[in-house]
Amino acid sequence: MSDIAKDKAARLLKKRGSVSSLSSHEVRTKEILGKHKDSMSTVSYMDEPGHDIPRLAVQLENTYQLGPAKRFPVVIVNNILKDVLTNYLQEEKYEAELCRQMTKTISEVIKARVKDLMIARYKIIVIVHIGQLNEQSMRIGSRCIWDPASDTFSSYAFKNTSLFGLANVFAVYFE
Repeated sequence: MSDIAKDKAARLLKKRGSVSSLSSHEVRTKEILGKHKDSMSTVSYMDEPGHDIPRLAVQLENTYQLGPAKRFPVVIVNNILKDVLTNYLQEEKYEAELCRQMTKTISEVIKARVKDLMIARYKIIVIVHIGQLNEQSMRIGSRCIWDPASDTFSSYAFKNTSLFGLANVFAVYFE
């Protein structure tokens, strides 16, 4: 990853108060208007130890709202995916270890930018795949139980001379 892309990712994550993928289970204290507030990022990766740590359940009260007040903006999210993948992967060459870290960084940046849209009551799932272009084919599938009336997804594929990138954002309405 180029230094410009690394700086851009660090500034974006710092600006939004996210915890980087290298310390995804770390708790930080933020100072907001003179008050202290604890926040925790729960980005989890299968290759990190402790990915199966149970989280405390949050008890929510019923609102009896069965559908979203505002639909998930698929077109805007597609533009975010196109922008992020193009900015991060345009000049990159495929290197396995670098691309492994890039998938984590890109997924966190996409998730932060989608959450900045402030779409209430949607759970956001971001999956990024980066692979080498070497005269092979690949099929990627996803399965989920969801309500087609309120749940949706957005996807964008990117290619350059040595690699491809695929980003999927799933938006599942949380009743």
